[in-house]
Amino acid sequence: MYNMDQDQDQYDGDGEIAYMHQEDDWDRDMLLDPAWEKQQRKTFTAWCNSHLRKAGTQIDNIEEDFRDGLKLMLLLEVISGERLAKPERGKMRVHKISNVNKALGFITGKGVKLVSIGAEEIVDGNAKMTLGMIWTIILRFAIQDISVEETSAKEGLLLWCQRKTAPYKNVNIQNFHISWKDGLGFCALIHRHRPELIDYAKLRKDDPMTNLNTAFDVAEKYLDIPKMLDAEDIVGTARPDEKAIMTYVSSFYHAFSGAQKAETAANRICKVLAVNQENEQLMEDYEKLASDLLEWIRRTIPWLENRLPENTMAAMQQKLEDFRDYRRLHKPPKVQEKCQLEINFNTLQTKLRLSNRPAFMPSEGKMVSDINNAWGGLEGAEKGYEEWLLNEIRRLERLDHLAEKFRQKATIHEAWTEGKEAMLQKHDYETASLSEIKALLKKHEAFESDLAAHQDRVEQIAAIAQELNELDYYDSPSVNARCQNICDQWDALGALTHKRSDALQRTEKLLETIDQLYLEFAKRAAPFNNWMEGAMEDLQDTFIVHTIEEIQGLSTAHEQFKATLPEADKERQAILGIHNEIAKIVQTYHVNMAGTNPYTTINPQEVNAKWDKVRQLVPQRDQALIEEHARQQNNERLRRQFANQANVIGPWIQTKMEEIGRISMEMNGTLEDQLTHLRQYEKNIVNYKPKIDQLEGDHQLIQEALIFDNKHTNYTMEHIRVGWEQLLTTIARTINEIENQVLTRDAKGISQEQLNEYRASFNHFDRDHSGTLGAEEFKACLISLGFDIANDAQKRSGFMDAEDFKTCLISIGYNLGENEFSRIMSIVDPNRMGIVTFQGFIDFMSRETADTDTADQVVASFKVLAGDKNYILPDELRRELPPDQADYCIARMAPYSGPDGVPGALDYMSFSTALYGESDL
Repeated sequence: MYNMDQDQDQYDGDGEIAYMHQEDDWDRDMLLDPAWEKQQRKTFTAWCNSHLRKAGTQIDNIEEDFRDGLKLMLLLEVISGERLAKPERGKMRVHKISNVNKALGFITGKGVKLVSIGAEEIVDGNAKMTLGMIWTIILRFAIQDISVEETSAKEGLLLWCQRKTAPYKNVNIQNFHISWKDGLGFCALIHRHRPELIDYAKLRKDDPMTNLNTAFDVAEKYLDIPKMLDAEDIVGTARPDEKAIMTYVSSFYHAFSGAQKAETAANRICKVLAVNQENEQLMEDYEKLASDLLEWIRRTIPWLENRLPENTMAAMQQKLEDFRDYRRLHKPPKVQEKCQLEINFNTLQTKLRLSNRPAFMPSEGKMVSDINNAWGGLEGAEKGYEEWLLNEIRRLERLDHLAEKFRQKATIHEAWTEGKEAMLQKHDYETASLSEIKALLKKHEAFESDLAAHQDRVEQIAAIAQELNELDYYDSPSVNARCQNICDQWDALGALTHKRSDALQRTEKLLETIDQLYLEFAKRAAPFNNWMEGAMEDLQDTFIVHTIEEIQGLSTAHEQFKATLPEADKERQAILGIHNEIAKIVQTYHVNMAGTNPYTTINPQEVNAKWDKVRQLVPQRDQALIEEHARQQNNERLRRQFANQANVIGPWIQTKMEEIGRISMEMNGTLEDQLTHLRQYEKNIVNYKPKIDQLEGDHQLIQEALIFDNKHTNYTMEHIRVGWEQLLTTIARTINEIENQVLTRDAKGISQEQLNEYRASFNHFDRDHSGTLGAEEFKACLISLGFDIANDAQKRSGFMDAEDFKTCLISIGYNLGENEFSRIMSIVDPNRMGIVTFQGFIDFMSRETADTDTADQVVASFKVLAGDKNYILPDELRRELPPDQADYCIARMAPYSGPDGVPGALDYMSFSTALYGESDL
């Protein structure tokens, strides 16, 4: 059998195409892959029928229908377009072999070298040889002529496929077998040439069956390419048959190449038509451009022939500007149009001649020569127009220059005179001060100099107006009217200037006199005003005195001030006389005083008002000094009254405080005797309260009188109050301490001797007699009583004998341990105030020496109630204790967690510890 690989398409040494291997190759490959054979049968049969149907026939079985050679010869005639030798019509084997040989000879004559294919094998129906022969025909007539970029046959067809499918994703054509399995290659070829037939975007690479069937169906229906392959065969074969794929793909190439030929023919027709249309458009453009250009020339020539002059320079310059716009803007495009018209005419004639068309003949009057004639007329009219314009402009330039010079000078003069008449007619000098009058005079002198300087300009304006009249200027009436207004205004300014100068000089003299009087008024009024203001300030000044001597000093100074008033009144009259003289001048000469005295802000009304105020304040000051003198006498009496009582009460309180302290320190008699004595002291102290109240009343009077010092005593009411409150507090606290000592003695069984010893020790270390001990004093007191707290042993034996105390002192070196001492301080000073009262000291000593219950004793008691168990049950508590106390214990005891416990068991050990705290364990 055959198996054509890449070398099938190579040429042999004789220049013929070696389509087949040698005989031994055919024998080696006799066993063709059944899948490939099936694909070739279907593909080659369909390919043959696609050509045979052009002759009105077809084949059904490729190895049977070609055996007589008739349809084989017919196939070659159809695909080659040539006539073969007349076939034999007999039915004998020799006739069939003859026909097949004619067909094979025709193939060989086309330069195809057949290897191991003979007429007998075809006549005998050898399927494999028949397929090999058909493949040789396909290669020669369907594939050999394919040429793409200097490659042909198989390589050309492959390159054509690669070029057409390159833009498509998921398509990579590298061969004619597995590159086509997913069907996207076939769909891409169709979409590239006929995109309306396939929606390529909806295709999926993972759906080859749909892709292949879509391509096959569309090719058969719309491209007239028969269905040569089965999608199932291609998908189900690991490597589809290369020959079948090449045959089918070549059909696409020829189908689309035919369309390309039709497209080429259409392009040739379109090109011819486009040339003809372009020529017609050039003709229309020429006609339109010629008409427009001739119409523009017709409209422009009358404008250039107009020589009517204008009266104004602006109008003539506008004509010149219009002409320049014509030369610069309007005519150049028309020159280009004229040139382009000639170029278009010549180009059109050339194209018509090259395309074998008749020459173009423009409409009548639109020949190139007609346009040139019209253009010559335009340039004739244009000649001399610019020169005429320039001459007219030079003529008007002289007149415009004079007129502009007149207008410029007139405008400058009018701008200078604007507001001058109003300025000269102002009466601002009537309300001006002397300095302002002098400034106005200087300003007026400068104006007179400026007025004289402008005389030349007025004369020049009149001379220019006269020259314009002589040259018959078209706008002479307006020039004459304006010149007359300027001359009239100039005469009026001269008269007003002289009048204003006289008024300013007269006003200056009057104001200089008034200014001298103003200055004198200011020099005398200022110190007098200061004197009055100081006097008013002193007379109204509030004074604070605390002694009779101070008020007497103020009275003496006031009498001295009153003695100066007559002389001050004379100075006031003189100052007012100056003001009256000024008023007389103003009234006599009708001077309009716009302002006040420039040298001072003081006026006569203010002087009189302040003088009246001084005269009014003097008796008020007299009365205030008298009243203050009486008040100071009363204050002195109150001071002495308070001092007499305070000097008695203060020492009495101090004495009582010392007596109470001695009672508490001396410890005379029993506690009951001391208590009785102290209560009697308390009663006597309370009976002294009325004297304190009387002193409070005197103090209230002093406060109401705003008396802040008292040289007659060192005691203040605050000192008396504090002393009295301390006295009451001390007696009450001392009584309470004795009462607590009685309670402690009775509760703890402490003897009177022990209490006396505690008191003696406390008093000994209370060196400041404050009734309290500091931390260090308390530590020394404990050591003196024999407490071993230096080594934190928490030894509480109560007392030491002499030897033990001596050993203790030596061992600790008088340095108490901080931990033990801190524990003791937390007991005696729970508020952490750093002091220990005698009562706290007694409580601590009684606690340390008395026989009290401990946590261990309470634990032992609960253990008895529990029957020697480590826990206790609620029923046992209710049986042994009163109901309220049993409920109290049950509510506060935690559940027992020991290994020997039972449900409901309670932990009495932790409860007992909590009652006394960890320090009591």
